[in-house]
Amino acid sequence: MSATRLLVLGALRSLGPAHGYQIRGELLSWGAHEWAKVNPGSIYHALKQLTKDGLLRSHEVRESDAGPPRTDYELTSKGEIEFFRLLTESLTTVDQRQDMLWAALGFLTELPRAKAIALLEQRLAGLEQWGATVRPHLGAWDQSLQELVGLWVHSAETGAEWTRGLIERLEGGAHAMAGERATDTGSLPV
Repeated sequence: MSATRLLVLGALRSLGPAHGYQIRGELLSWGAHEWAKVNPGSIYHALKQLTKDGLLRSHEVRESDAGPPRTDYELTSKGEIEFFRLLTESLTTVDQRQDMLWAALGFLTELPRAKAIALLEQRLAGLEQWGATVRPHLGAWDQSLQELVGLWVHSAETGAEWTRGLIERLEGGAHAMAGERATDTGSLPV
């Protein structure tokens, strides 16, 4: 699973048809080059691969007063489905790759409130289960590994606490979620 893939699909979903430089600018404005290690080369590579995979449609735009020739991209229906698949997987997968969770949180409001809460509850259960499984075995490793595993357990506990708080905030009405905004139309493929 790739944070770049989710970020590019999500940025295009937000921007609508756009060219690579616009997508790059959007992701840079989010700081994705810092926390997800998304660089210009990986963005352009993702655009080409996503197009090859049928998740994006490309259109050549001729030179005009508006600028030089370029390629514009837009999401296909298959790309929309893949965006929501990656978003769902990123919110529910419990692992040490935080960039996927961070990317998914940037698009959390693209989900209906009940769906977002259900996915976060899955994540919470996974974090609690992982911690409960590993915690009893902390003393089984040598000291340096104990510190590493102890950090992972602590991260899981902190992640669970934060996830509980986000669920409570969403249940309390925080954030305008999909289907709640005046600009939302139609149903989402979730």
